[in-house]
Formats: sequence, C-alpha cells, structure tokens
Amino acid sequence: MGWEPLRELHDQIVQPIALPATRGAWYRRWRLVSLDGSTLDVADEKSNVQAFGRPGASRGASAFPQLRFVSLVENGTHVLFGTQMGAYRTGETTLAKSVLPALRAGMLCLADRQFFGFECWKQARAAGADLLWRLKTNARLACEKRLADGSYLSTLYPSDKDRRHRTQGIAVRVIEYRLQGIAGAEPIYRLVTSLLDAKQAPAEELAALYHERWEIETALDELKTHLRGAKIVLRSKTADLVRQEFYGLMLAHFAIRGLMHEAALTAKEDPDRLSFVHAVRVVRRKLATFLAIPPSAEEKVS
Repeated sequence: MGWEPLRELHDQIVQPIALPATRGAWYRRWRLVSLDGSTLDVADEKSNVQAFGRPGASRGASAFPQLRFVSLVENGTHVLFGTQMGAYRTGETTLAKSVLPALRAGMLCLADRQFFGFECWKQARAAGADLLWRLKTNARLACEKRLADGSYLSTLYPSDKDRRHRTQGIAVRVIEYRLQGIAGAEPIYRLVTSLLDAKQAPAEELAALYHERWEIETALDELKTHLRGAKIVLRSKTADLVRQEFYGLMLAHFAIRGLMHEAALTAKEDPDRLSFVHAVRVVRRKLATFLAIPPSAEEKVS
C-alpha cells in the first residue's frame, strides 16, 4: 500500500469534533480554529534529501532534511485537520492555500501575519469562515469609518492599482491595541477581521481572543515531541514512506485527541485541563495488551 490511501483516510476522518458542550471551543457562536505551520526532521537519506530538501545552517546545511506542513487546529480540542505537507522549500503560504478549503461556515479562523494577504484572505472567506488575522507591519489599510469601540472599517485590495481605482475591494475591520506591562511586547498590535459589527464582536474581546492562536503551538508540540517520544527524526528512508509515516502520525494524534475529548465531556471539563502525555501513556499501555493477543485468540475475541 502506498501513502495516498493513508492520506485519503486522513482527509476523510480527521475533522473538527467539538460539540456545543465542549468547553473552550467557541467564541459566542463561532467554532474557534487556528492556522499555522511547522517542520519535521526526516532520515538523512538521499531519497529524502531530493524529495524534501535540507534547511541551511550557519555552517553549511542542517544535519537532517525536513518536510514542511501546514494545519488548521480546532482550538478547543487540539484536533489538527486540513493538513497539507510538502518539501521544506515549499513556503507556508503556498501550503496554506491547500489547507484553507477545509474551513467551513460557522468557524472563526485565527492566523499570524505571515498568512495575511489578499489572495489567502479571499480564499478563506470563500470557504465560508470568518477571520481574525494579524496584519503585516507594512500593510496599508486606511481608516474609512471609526467605530465606537475604537476599531475602524477599511477595505482590502489586491493591488495598488485597485486601491487607486477602488475596485475588487473586500470590506474588513481593523483593531489596534497595546499590551501594557508585558516584557517584550511590540509597540502596537494590529488585527484585521471579517466581523464588521462591533456590537456582534467587540474589539476588546477580539484582541483578547487572538492570543488563543497559540493553542496550535501546543498541538504541534504534542505531535512533534510527546507523541513521537524519543524518535526525534521520522525513521522512514524513502520519500513515499516518509509521507505515509507522517499521515499515520497525524491519524494517531487525532485518535488520542478524540479519546481525550470524550473524557472531557464525561467529566464536564475543558479538554485543555487533561494531560496529553498521560493520555499517550494510557494508550501505549493498552496497545501493548492488544499486541500480546495471538491471531488465533484475536479471532475468538472478535
């Protein structure tokens, strides 16, 4: 079996799982999701180097080739979905264009400034989701109407020419705020959102909500550090097996997070309160029991 069937299985079953009762999964009526990317080291084999590439280092190149991937995460459950992987040389924005179709109406997607741009914004909105993304520092969004909560309405254009002629624009709302008394904080933060009604989504709430984007960092750490355990590098020695191993890893993460979500619902807890490391240990103990059953005995059990 090649890696494509495993990717197809991943794409079919790995979907958001939060229910209305899931704590920490919602802002008002919106399901919170975040967009981000990361990398994984793969075995230092010629096939992998050719397929994925190797990042540069201060002295030559890094020790291992790397693959790059971009995912959406359901904030409340840490389920990673819509994931697309590629070579290290493939940019996160490029991969994101294949991830954004996984967005749905009723979602509010959070993303950092590297993803901000007219095409990505337009594509994400076309999928039906609302957006709350950080602006690039050089982004030009003029104040067209100041709102009561301090935010303002503006228009996002695909080019300077369109801005001059006011064509093909998309209405957006800009939120600016500062983090007082926080070491290392930037002078000003700017967010752009598709939620134009300040009464429906006040600026103060959205500014606080944006920092929920860091939930995806926790989910990526679960995948890269705790689920793999001591396996710092994906072990597969050919590109196709690397792809197969990667989607297998994503499916394993989804399965564990699904079990944790069920446990959280039963206990009426926020899934964030449960330990991913503990859940992995429990699953590994159970797997050892299942693997100890010989085929003949397994047939009797079934």
